[in-house]
Parts: sequence; C-alpha cells; structure tokens
Amino acid sequence: MTVSDWTTRYQGSVMNTFGQPQTVLVRGEGSRVWDADGNEYLDLLGGIAVNALGHAHPAILEAVTRQLQTLGHVSNFFASEPQIELAEKLLELAGHPGRVFFTNSGTEANEAAFKATRRTGRTKVVVAEGSFHGRTMGALALTSKEAYRAPFEPLPGDVTWVPYGDVTALEAAVDDSVAAVLLEPIQGEAGVIAPPDGYLNAARDVTTEHGALLWLDEIQTGIGRTGAWFAFEQSGISPDLITVAKGLGGGIPIGACIALGDAATLLQPGDHGTTFGGNPVATAAALAVISTIESDKLLDHVTTIGDQLRRGLGDHPLVTATAGRGLLVGVVLARPVSADIAKAALAAGLIVNAPTPDRLRLAPPLILSENDAAHAVTTLRAVLDEVGS
Repeated sequence: MTVSDWTTRYQGSVMNTFGQPQTVLVRGEGSRVWDADGNEYLDLLGGIAVNALGHAHPAILEAVTRQLQTLGHVSNFFASEPQIELAEKLLELAGHPGRVFFTNSGTEANEAAFKATRRTGRTKVVVAEGSFHGRTMGALALTSKEAYRAPFEPLPGDVTWVPYGDVTALEAAVDDSVAAVLLEPIQGEAGVIAPPDGYLNAARDVTTEHGALLWLDEIQTGIGRTGAWFAFEQSGISPDLITVAKGLGGGIPIGACIALGDAATLLQPGDHGTTFGGNPVATAAALAVISTIESDKLLDHVTTIGDQLRRGLGDHPLVTATAGRGLLVGVVLARPVSADIAKAALAAGLIVNAPTPDRLRLAPPLILSENDAAHAVTTLRAVLDEVGS
C-alpha cells in the first residue's frame, strides 16, 4: 500500500477535521520516521512536542510491556502502584506538596483545572490573547483564536482577555472577583512566544494579592521541553495549578492537573472523574519518560541542542529572530511564507510546523543528537534559501 492508497482510505473513513494528511507514517526510530512509500524524515516536531524520547524508545517499550503483563486497566474505583508513584514524582518535580488528577490529554487536564477554579466560589478567569488551551468546550472557552471558538458558541463565559506579556493590562484585569489567571509560560500555538522577564512573577503577585489562583498551562513546555522540568522554574515562582500532558507519556496518551497547596483540596469526591485517567500503562510509561530524562541528563542536553538550532538558523536572511527555550524553538520569518517552508522541508526530509504565517515551530524529541541538529540546520537553511529566493 502506497501513501496515495492509504490517503484515499483515510479520506473515506476518518472525519475531515484535520484536512488531508501530509503523508502516512508507518515506522519510527529515535528522531526519524518513515512513510508508506519508504521516505525517511528527521522529525523536528515530535508529534507536536509529544515524543519526548523519540520513537520506539526501549525504556517506554519495556515499561509498557511489563505493565501490560500485570495490570492494563483497573478503573478509578481502585488505585495502582504506577499511578501513585507518578503522582508523587510530579509533586516532587513541582517542588511543593499537593495532589494530582490524571487525565488522557492536555485539554482534559485543563478541563479539570477549569472545574477546580469554579470551586473557589468565583467564576471569572483572566486569559492571555494568543493562548491555546484545547478544543473541548471548557478549554475552548479559554482559547484565544476566534476561528476555533466562534462556531461553537455559546461557550462557558466570564472570561477576560488580556494582551500576553503586558503586566499593566494583567494587573488592571485582576480583582477580588477573579477565580484564576491562566497563562502559558511560553505560548506554543501562537508561534513560540515568550513573555518579558518578570511577567510570571507579576502574575503570581497580583493573583496572591486578590486571592486568585495562578494556573500555568505547561502542556507543551513541561517535562523537560525547555531544559527544566517546568518552564515556570526559571521565574522562581510557585503556581497553584499546573497542567501537563504531551511529553509526559512520550507518545502514550496521558495528562495531569497538578494542584499545589490549598488548591489541592478544591476538587472533592464526586466533583470530577475519568475512566482512563491514571491508567496503569500510561502512568508506567510516564515514569519511564521521567526516569530516562533524569538518568540520561537530558535537561542539559535539551538546552545545548536548542541553542545549537537557534545559532544555526538565526543569521539566515529570511529569519528575523529565533525564540523559545530548550527544544521549543520558534523561527520568526521576514515574510509570511511558513507554510511554503514547511512543505518544502517535508520534501527535503524534515518535519517542521507552521503555526502562524510568519513563524516556524520546532519541538523535536529531547534525544535529538548534535549530528541530527546539524543536519537539520543545513537542510532547513537550504529550504529557506529556496523559498526566500
């Protein structure tokens, strides 16, 4: 079966919510994948920051296989060892006592956090423009892009939008009626946009002053992506709610709402639930991801390779700036040609993402090697030359 054959079958059976697939992938190993026609690609997107350890990593394979030989699923009428161990580990990494609610995805983690904010007795949430927090109805209400929200309104209300990175606007929007401020430490879907220094500190200060929760969406930035376990660490603050997913399971679906301090008791029995959240197989995979990041010292590696990519691309004439931290890399273009670049890059054997017309997003596996990063820079610069000429 060729890519064309599979694409025809896809179009006849899968809902058309994503448009035509760019290709049909059949195999992966490390930072590379292959399609049904045998073409090889260097994966610089990692399933949109999901495949933290790349493809077919032996630690995940071993953890999932071992767990399936004992317990695959038990429901949340019961607890399992990996579920408890993962909750404890996430709280350890967050640096504060609390409680964890496990989900199957990032948008579900945000739904859990959204419900927790309602248990404060307040309903107002302040959210940044340019945000992306998910596609389910609650998370969608907190997602900035009008084209995503408009077809499904009315959505849960009482949301106030403020410009991302604007401390004055944030301080003006928060008063004693606000339940929570929701921010991404680095906006991913908007094109890898980092706020000014001190912005998260200001958010912490104003929420504390008014008794509101500080909720940080680390679904894309968490679990080592920026060279730290959580991107907020570099601000030296502690939020009340942290949502994570994507890289946590290394490709196995899992998310988590981490509630710290007093926020840990907002959701009580009967307030929320899930059938698959905290599944033993998914939590075992997540433990393997975290253990491998620790044992292989990938946090330092992520910083080194991310800097290599930014240096290698930053001086190209079509590039006006590079952005982000670690292996969440934004490439700002002088012209709105990101879609053309992504298409040409695919033809050249690179998978990259064009989140906005003038920005590229790179979120490769955390294991991306120095040699692969060098190959990526050389190939992508050639593509930039081709499109920019």
